[in-house]
Amino acid sequence: MRSMKNVVGPAAIALGLSVIAAAGPAEDLDGRWAATVVQNGVTIPFRLDISGSGSNLVGILYNGEDKETTTSASWKDGKLELNFDHYLTYVTAAQKDGELDGSIGITVRVRGVGLDEGGNNGNAAARTRGNSPFHAKRYVAPPAKSLASVPSIDGVWEIPHESPKGEHAWRLIVQQRGADITTSILRVDGDTGALTGSWQGDKFIASHFDGARPGLFEITPLPDGTLKVVSGGSNRDGELIAYRPEVARAKGLPEPSNYQTHTTVRDPNEVFAYRFPDTHGKILSNEDPKFKGKVVLAIVTGTWCPNCHDEAQYLVQLYAKYHDQGLEIVALDFEEPDQQKSLQRVNAFIKQYKVPYTYLIAGEPSEMWDKVPQAVNLNTWPATLFIGRDGKVKATHAGFAAPGSGVFNTQLKEEFTSNIERLLKEKAPSAASTTKSVGEE
Repeated sequence: MRSMKNVVGPAAIALGLSVIAAAGPAEDLDGRWAATVVQNGVTIPFRLDISGSGSNLVGILYNGEDKETTTSASWKDGKLELNFDHYLTYVTAAQKDGELDGSIGITVRVRGVGLDEGGNNGNAAARTRGNSPFHAKRYVAPPAKSLASVPSIDGVWEIPHESPKGEHAWRLIVQQRGADITTSILRVDGDTGALTGSWQGDKFIASHFDGARPGLFEITPLPDGTLKVVSGGSNRDGELIAYRPEVARAKGLPEPSNYQTHTTVRDPNEVFAYRFPDTHGKILSNEDPKFKGKVVLAIVTGTWCPNCHDEAQYLVQLYAKYHDQGLEIVALDFEEPDQQKSLQRVNAFIKQYKVPYTYLIAGEPSEMWDKVPQAVNLNTWPATLFIGRDGKVKATHAGFAAPGSGVFNTQLKEEFTSNIERLLKEKAPSAASTTKSVGEE
């Protein structure tokens, strides 16, 4: 998404959470907290739940209704640690007068080769560490708002925008219940995550921090029926104007990219080839019996990418449903050099989401085009290639629209299952049949 001109990309943030409490048992922290993180000078509210004690301690962050749970947590020597290792993040704070104060240790990706204006889902491997102020106090439910003056902005909107990835517009999705909203901006890479909030005075204010994407949207209905959208934090993209799709068409404004045609392949008659080590160092390729003759979803991905986290959780469901019918999934994973050496985040990612399919370590993000040369206009994270039993690419899908994208998540699921079920019905080619592979004339 985000070209909304942020210097720091949301996809780059990682958070593990360490809270140092000066006094009192861990049970005193049990419950819901109204937390904030300050990034780029913007204070971003988010929900943090803490439960349990000792080795059974658990912390939860939220992406709309979806939960991001700690990979490990403990209360020891006056220090409360809530670690989200699949994002490589942490927070340190002291407890005073029933509140928590400290900082969030953040790892961010900075602009570089192939990185979009928003810094999200780019191809540069440059990363930097920093601390952002953190504060939390006990959550207190706000008083009910009068609905008389709350305007309706529910539904889909379009935001004209030129991005380095060839986009001319994004989508703004709003799901509204009275004065409360859940909202997300959907671009060709995927969405910003689901930000939640409510009507406050003359605008809707929605925010979240899910362990990877601290974001804040201010959405103001304008007299002409459009919306002014201002974003902050990692989503800092300036001021945008959103139109209803029918109004955008009447004005001749461009439509958002087609996720099914954004990325293609150079030759549909060419076998899609790959050969990389798995997380244990074993070399696997498309010629391996594990993949040969199967329907394969090849996923160009990286565990630094929040949209890739979103897709992985859905792929786990698809694998469980269709694996016995002949489906395989292989992640062509691109990681920063330090992560290629340790695989710390990759292993935590696989464990956290209970990933049953194969992860191949393909290289650095900047090497994507060299390592996957058969794909054309491959510039999104993730990108999904649907491969038939004959080894050839039958369909592609750029990005991933998560549940926060509403109807577009529903459409994506229908598309994925339709493609998979169609390809599973095809018969595998006989051993005697010939196919054109990479490098063949």
